[in-house]
Amino acid sequence: MVQLKPRFHSFEEYLAYDDGSDKLYELFNGELIEVPPESGFNVELATYVLLQLAPLVGYQRVRGHGLELEVRGEPRNRFPDLAVIREDHIALLKPRNTIRLTMPPPLLVVEIVSPGELQRNRDYVAKRTQYENLSIPEYWIIDPQEQTVAVFTLQGDRYLEAKILTDRDRLSSPQLPTLDLAIADLFTPVERE
Repeated sequence: MVQLKPRFHSFEEYLAYDDGSDKLYELFNGELIEVPPESGFNVELATYVLLQLAPLVGYQRVRGHGLELEVRGEPRNRFPDLAVIREDHIALLKPRNTIRLTMPPPLLVVEIVSPGELQRNRDYVAKRTQYENLSIPEYWIIDPQEQTVAVFTLQGDRYLEAKILTDRDRLSSPQLPTLDLAIADLFTPVERE
């Protein structure tokens, strides 16, 4: 028996769909594309950053990979590795962890680059364009292969040229004025006993 893949004519139809699993999907040209699981290293790095940000804004405002953003273009949604949401979002996201186009954007979105040219282009080009289009004030790209953090800040309706931080730099943020994080700490493995 052949099982037909669902096809969606609107984002609302997609939001109403439930396949009974915990899988994440991007909606691309009306079809569901399963989002592959993150590598253990990327999850570890995202968790480290989450733990640095949570004391600054509160744990309810830092969202991991499960936060969904409705975006313009294809795919119609993205699941950033990490985001800092606005206070207003906390109540709005209780029914479903999706920020719609009709809502204000998150304050900060973070992506951690996975190995490969396709993944690099997705984070540096496609997602950057979509996040800029949503007017997300700040976008960080953490690149473990290059051991850099690219920081994009919105000025008007465009991101300024990225500020590239290396292991000699410290990360600060206009959105999080008390943040002061050594870039070297992001890429230094922690020895566990």
